[in-house]
Amino acid sequence: MRKARFTPFALVSAVSLLAGCSMIPVYERPAAPVAASYPAYPGMTAAAVDNAAAPLAADVAWQDFFADEKLKHLIELSLANNRDLRVAVLNVEQVRTQYQIRRADQFPTVNGVLSGSRTPTGSGSILSLYNVGLAVTAYELDLFGRVSSLKEAALSQYLATAEARKTAQISLIAAVANTYLSILADEELLDITRQTLATREDSLKLSKLRFDNGVTSELDYRQAESLTEAARVAYDQQQRQRALDENSLTLLVGQPLPELTGTRRQAMRLAQMRPMVEVPAGLPSDLLNHRPDIRQAEQLLLAANANIGAARAAFFPRISLTVGAGSASGSLSGLLKNGSWGWTLAPQLVLPIFDAGRNLAGLDSAKAGRDIAVAQYEKAIQTAFREVADALAIRATLDDQLRAQQAQANAEAVRFKLSDLRYQNGISSSLDVLDAQRSLFSAQQAVVQTRLAQLQSQVTLYKTLGGGWKEPVQEAQGPRAESLPRP
Repeated sequence: MRKARFTPFALVSAVSLLAGCSMIPVYERPAAPVAASYPAYPGMTAAAVDNAAAPLAADVAWQDFFADEKLKHLIELSLANNRDLRVAVLNVEQVRTQYQIRRADQFPTVNGVLSGSRTPTGSGSILSLYNVGLAVTAYELDLFGRVSSLKEAALSQYLATAEARKTAQISLIAAVANTYLSILADEELLDITRQTLATREDSLKLSKLRFDNGVTSELDYRQAESLTEAARVAYDQQQRQRALDENSLTLLVGQPLPELTGTRRQAMRLAQMRPMVEVPAGLPSDLLNHRPDIRQAEQLLLAANANIGAARAAFFPRISLTVGAGSASGSLSGLLKNGSWGWTLAPQLVLPIFDAGRNLAGLDSAKAGRDIAVAQYEKAIQTAFREVADALAIRATLDDQLRAQQAQANAEAVRFKLSDLRYQNGISSSLDVLDAQRSLFSAQQAVVQTRLAQLQSQVTLYKTLGGGWKEPVQEAQGPRAESLPRP
């Protein structure tokens, strides 16, 4: 009798010792399908790729990378109010609960049970039975790691979602910075267009006066009129573009932008922007640890790998236990009396014999899912490599281009001044002046657009290298810091 009394506990202990078995394949990180270093471009210095004295982009918080205070404030507002980022954060919380559900499947669920039944007998009497106690229903003994494999898959899904939130933050910060720079460029282009329009209107008045007095032909007058209207068209286009950029920034920030009015009046030029921190590109292998989207793809690969373990375990027997302990009596008043206490143990073993290939198909599906995840992981690496290489190529050529276009704009300004002077003295025709005006306007616009591209290329390089999700130490150690469980 004593031996039988301890049999359930001995059985549970033995099963617990066997429950550490796992059929998840050993994970090996796929080799990175990219070159060992980035391509070299004309004008690119060695320090731009490998500078041991400079921190990597992923180690530079965005508060330290950007120097403009207004831009920092806009980024802070976007991190607090942007709805896409808010959804990404909530997705992390949702997947966290799914992981907690899978983790809870590894432990028995104990429920309090109170039941009663009254059954008529053949003799006309009524048989009553009442039960009260604790019960564990259909608890699966994870002998072959099916439940633990599903838990590992859920954990990897959770970690992948957390990396996706970091990717969303990086993209948001870069989008806010680039849109803010675009608005500054819009303001500068509007100033240039206003000045050009005023100059062309003066030239049009003079051409009209000379035409009315028979000094010049109608051709000169219509040419001046055409350039003036072209300046008005450009002014309207730039006003529209500024409005669109402001609307885009409003959506990114998630609230109205009262401070932007002050920026519009002050019209700070791009050349007055405080320089951003220079970050080296490093090696392509650094991206594996510094790009959240690559880490997300690897976590999804780990989840697919764990699903193979669950599919393998489906081929083996599944044992479940139903255990109850409590009191039973024929009347409610006798439930808690001596002699009414007892327990029940009902193990069940299910052995797959014939399932028409269902388990085999499930295993093949899991393996195909793992192969898909490998391809997606490799593509994430290749995409990251291409983005960094593009950013380096753009940064290497824009400095020389900006210097050349600035020199061209200076030359066109002198040319216009000389052409206007010659025209005022009757040496050259008005066509020379109008052509010089048109060339100067185009050159001035090109300088602003190139300077905008140069600043935005720095933001893009910072983003592609994985910068923008690291928070300052004092914030990361705060009570709201995210703590992720690790396998």
